[in-house]
Amino acid sequence: MNLGQWIGLIAIVLSLYILWQIKEVLLLMFAAVVLATSLNRLARCFQSWGMKRGFAVILSVVIFFALIVGFFRVIVPPFVTQFHELTYRVPQGLERFNGWFNELKTQVPDQLIPYIPDLDSLIQQAQPFINKLVGNSFAFVSGSLEALLKMLLVLVLTGMLLANPDAYRRVFIRLFPSFYRRRVDGILDQCGTSLEGWVVGALIAMAVVGLMSFIGLSALGVKAALALGVLAGFLNLIPNLGPTLSVVPAMAIALLDAPWKAVAVLILYFVIQQAESNFITPVVMAHQVSLLPAVTLISQLFFVTFFGFLGLFLALPLTVVAKIWLQEVLIKDVLDQWGASHQQEAELVIVSHSSTLDDPGDGENPDTQPEKPVNDVVQRED
Repeated sequence: MNLGQWIGLIAIVLSLYILWQIKEVLLLMFAAVVLATSLNRLARCFQSWGMKRGFAVILSVVIFFALIVGFFRVIVPPFVTQFHELTYRVPQGLERFNGWFNELKTQVPDQLIPYIPDLDSLIQQAQPFINKLVGNSFAFVSGSLEALLKMLLVLVLTGMLLANPDAYRRVFIRLFPSFYRRRVDGILDQCGTSLEGWVVGALIAMAVVGLMSFIGLSALGVKAALALGVLAGFLNLIPNLGPTLSVVPAMAIALLDAPWKAVAVLILYFVIQQAESNFITPVVMAHQVSLLPAVTLISQLFFVTFFGFLGLFLALPLTVVAKIWLQEVLIKDVLDQWGASHQQEAELVIVSHSSTLDDPGDGENPDTQPEKPVNDVVQRED
């Protein structure tokens, strides 16, 4: 390797190291790209109805923020009410438990009473765990503030990308060699189409899961059924883990009414999850994007290991984009062309030698020299 090649290798290694150090920023940028792609699709729908680009973009952004505000308006008030109810029901439950415990002491032999701990000792033993839980609550609050700032960053980047997407697209394409830029432009078109298909499929699956959860919880008489249904639909964006997270608040609220309701909610969510994973998502995604279930699960494990919760949340769109780039660049443009180039070389050599052997060089006119085969000339030039 000469000096220029060493410098190029060192530059590639440094670039990969820098990209790894800013991986979280890159994930936030990718989230902005996904959101901008979705809003751009909505804006193009408005443009097809005869609306100008600027008004279409503004209307798409207004609809998006209206959905966010509506989501929090539906979710937050019922959960705050249930939390207040929980704050005075927990002490009542502790008092009932203490009364039941004291009654139990009167029915056991006197020799066993010293070995039975009272409620105060149990609370003292649980004090370290309570302190740890409070500390985790403060960490949760600080993490929520950090997540809010990241969300604002994503929204700002989305607005910038949505305002002038072609300019950022041209900048990205110019990062590649000139002979490959047209090919990159086509790959970006495929990525945009696949991301739009994934967004449409995810929205359909969210709506179906949310509606099924709302109907089932309403039939069981669980409070805040609408808020829990909306939350279940939103968490369905996280495959496999999202339905598990959505069942926890539903069971907690159902437990305030009766224990059997909590068990019924668990069964209901299990049935919905099975229907979603075995019927809803495969049928919907088959018309939008083609991803094998095993590939989806492996990609989730990979992205959550290296990128944390944000990687888990973006696992499916990242997998969709990565699949297209691997298929188009690595397989079609490298591996397939690699084998084709060797096969073409072999065919050129065979044709060249066969033309030389079939040429009547020792014929009737010895003064006439045979012409050099064209393929041999091409082969030597190569």
